[in-house]
Amino acid sequence: MNPVEIEQAVSLLAEQPFDPAEFAYAFLAAFGNKETTLKRLRKGGTNASDLPAGVLQRNNIHIATAAPDQVTATLAALRASPATTRAKAKFILATDGDTLEAEELAGGETIACAFTDLPNHFGFFLPLAGISTAPQIRESSFDIRATSRLNRLYVELLKDNPDWGHAAQRHAMNHFMARLIFCFFAEDTGIFHGQRRFTGTIEQMSARDASDTHQVLGDIFCAMNTPLQERTRSGLRPWADAFPYVNGGLFSGSLAVPRFSRIARSYLLHIGSLDWTRINPDIFGSMVQAIADDGERGQLGMHYTSVPNILKVLNPLFLDELRAKLDEAGDNPRTLLNLKKRIARIRVFDPACGSGNFLVIAYKQLREIEHAIHERRGEAGRKSSIPLTNFRGIELADFSAEIARLALVIAQYQCDERYLGQQEALMVFLPLSSQNWITCGNALRLDWLGICPPTGSGVRLTADDLFATPLDQAQIDFENEGGETFICGNPPYKGSQGQTGEQKADLQAIFESYTKGWKSLDYVAGWFMKAADYCNRTPAVAAFVSTNSVCQGRQVAPLWSAVFSTGCQIDFAHTSFKWANLAAHNAGVTVAIIGISTQLRSPCRLFTLDEDGQTTERQCEHINAYLVAGADVVVEAQSEPMSGLNSMNFGSMPNDGGGLLLTAQEANDAIQKHGVDGQYIRRFVGSEEFIQGKERRCIWVSQSSSAAARKSDWLAKRFDAVYLQRMASSRPTTKELAHVPYRFGEVRQTGAEAVLIVPIHSSELRAYLPVGLLPPGDIVSNAVYGLFDAPLWNLALIASRLHLVWIATVCGKLKTDFRYSNTLGWNTFPLPPLTEKNKADLTACAEGILLAREEHFPATIAELYAPGAMPANLRAAHERNDEVLERIYIGRRFKNDTERLEKLFALYTEMAAGVGRMPGKPTQKKGAWHE
Repeated sequence: MNPVEIEQAVSLLAEQPFDPAEFAYAFLAAFGNKETTLKRLRKGGTNASDLPAGVLQRNNIHIATAAPDQVTATLAALRASPATTRAKAKFILATDGDTLEAEELAGGETIACAFTDLPNHFGFFLPLAGISTAPQIRESSFDIRATSRLNRLYVELLKDNPDWGHAAQRHAMNHFMARLIFCFFAEDTGIFHGQRRFTGTIEQMSARDASDTHQVLGDIFCAMNTPLQERTRSGLRPWADAFPYVNGGLFSGSLAVPRFSRIARSYLLHIGSLDWTRINPDIFGSMVQAIADDGERGQLGMHYTSVPNILKVLNPLFLDELRAKLDEAGDNPRTLLNLKKRIARIRVFDPACGSGNFLVIAYKQLREIEHAIHERRGEAGRKSSIPLTNFRGIELADFSAEIARLALVIAQYQCDERYLGQQEALMVFLPLSSQNWITCGNALRLDWLGICPPTGSGVRLTADDLFATPLDQAQIDFENEGGETFICGNPPYKGSQGQTGEQKADLQAIFESYTKGWKSLDYVAGWFMKAADYCNRTPAVAAFVSTNSVCQGRQVAPLWSAVFSTGCQIDFAHTSFKWANLAAHNAGVTVAIIGISTQLRSPCRLFTLDEDGQTTERQCEHINAYLVAGADVVVEAQSEPMSGLNSMNFGSMPNDGGGLLLTAQEANDAIQKHGVDGQYIRRFVGSEEFIQGKERRCIWVSQSSSAAARKSDWLAKRFDAVYLQRMASSRPTTKELAHVPYRFGEVRQTGAEAVLIVPIHSSELRAYLPVGLLPPGDIVSNAVYGLFDAPLWNLALIASRLHLVWIATVCGKLKTDFRYSNTLGWNTFPLPPLTEKNKADLTACAEGILLAREEHFPATIAELYAPGAMPANLRAAHERNDEVLERIYIGRRFKNDTERLEKLFALYTEMAAGVGRMPGKPTQKKGAWHE
């Protein structure tokens, strides 16, 4: 269940008559527990409670219903219960149907409320559904509740007005929803001058059967579009005339309203009963943006982007420096005034703004700094000089663009109310400005300088007003010419395989003149290139949240060579971390934050997460395209190892249509029932077989023994099937292979070698790469790499933390799996010269790892290396291996992965002289320069 669905279920529970016997089960059901789980709890089999009226779900929550006025005492009993501790409950909850109290045991956070108020606190319990919550979500359950109600209204209106869901009317529908959101907010914040002015008017003036609700709303909207001086001749109804003039484009244009059913009218009034003073535009916008998207409505509530994550972008981009200047200014009036003028001229531009989260938070942060300046200058209560039009955006979806504008308008009012007081805020709020600062369109096709120009000239698109024509951008008179521009955002991530034809064309238009490798780039790469071009044409700094894949593997060369060729460099970066959303049990996508500029600030700032999940900052002279402190270098695939290591190759590929591959049972039957000579049946090992311990077999026949093998009717039938499959192919090379149907399509081993096996794909959750030693006779598939008859100390290298961080950086990933590459990961691995003593020590380490695994036979690699479950002796063997290897590199253990990477890249730069390539520069290879 997503958060919106949970909120709806909790609201329904709170509205029903309280049933002490059923409450606990209904509560658990509201957080996604299946009926089978609840049945087991009811029967007592999984109910670990030791209290008479208790229900205890292990590792989750202990619930008890209380006698009247005994809620606090019952909660204390739950807290003191030995069963609560034994079952590792995360929460305790007690209620008597009138009041409710709960506690989150790890942190000690508590809630106490009326039972009917439970929906306002449902965010407190989201971990019960596997959803990790940030404090902002717990404090802003209102935003999810409002989103839930708006979604139900939206769906109901489309049911009653199907034409409004068609493309021709979709914008009108979205614009109508934006008007409603404004009205709900304005009603509760005093903007409409009177309690329940909006919903109360609808309730009183529209018929209960909703037959004229659309007309009442139309009259209200007409009033808000009519200036006060024109109302005497406008013919407004008296009750509509009580509404203020708003306009600003929000109520101009068509005032058509969809027709309401009785249910839709009820939803509208219910939404109005919520406390809209609690709206948080930082969160609300990103949640509500999915309402208008049929494809995303099922993910409603998962579009939350945490404020701390956004500040990881905004702080190093410009906020940290402004706060430092504020500290330096102290109480000096002139210095403070200069800083205030500087802030008033800052433009923040998000060319993938969605519902405006980055812009809203940037605006609120700048207002906070400005307010501090006012207080130090003795001007508390002074009006802000930060224009809302300095917060520019581009968004493809028109509803999201409208919500972004609305979120900024709400944020402005809230800041005015906080810093100036409600009366002053009301005085300056209406009418809304008619200027338009959010453009609806394709950011990769629009001219960014035309939308966020550095001077008053260059705004090429015009519109009549703020909300009415979302595809256009209004002319804005600049009072901040020459100010700084900071570009930021969280563009779409689509990988090269998931892009539409239009998106491919977007990237081609941007990159074709820079690189031939643009087809392999993630869609987000287009924003980096557009930002680099913008920074090259006018001073600016840009920072985006991106999938970390743009700084790994084969994307590095085409993207960063192009970006660096514009004169941009990486100004700051935050290495890989999880950008989680509100989906249940969702670990979130792995992202990096990368800031670029042509005017590099010194020193550069590099942020990383330590082992405890805390962010650490390191200052350095330069950050390369792999987000490592060091010189610019692109790791190029090599056909042979650069460090003198043994060659690593793919395993053998059957290309057999299944004719040469067998299950273990089929192999046994072939030998025992059909008399097949066992020498022709071999163990077949691919990635899944090696990691998961699955058993497979293959037919392995050499040319010299093929005639003898054909004497077996069973084998002959298998060979005939392979022949027919290969002859049916349209590829000439496959047809040629039909004449040798007894052997694999690609043979890379004799079958007599010992093999060091390395799966191509493996989980990023393991602390070490899976690598193993197979005995002579085993055949490895093309889903793995093999080192054939290689010295055992090679295994120690592959099993090391050093090698894992290298391949994770230079090879890249497939989704969240490591994607090993022999040419890019193994052949480029920087290794100092090894003495015979070094090799002997590493051989002993490899033997130690293999022996430690043997002690846990028949445990699989997946089981042995499961996160958090690695056996102590195996972990100790790996620690010993890491220590021996790392002492060869620097004489001690590395402090962290950052230090490991810096050393590896320094070695690679030395090793690759004449082979590696510097981004944006010609390639030097085999003594010749070439592009």
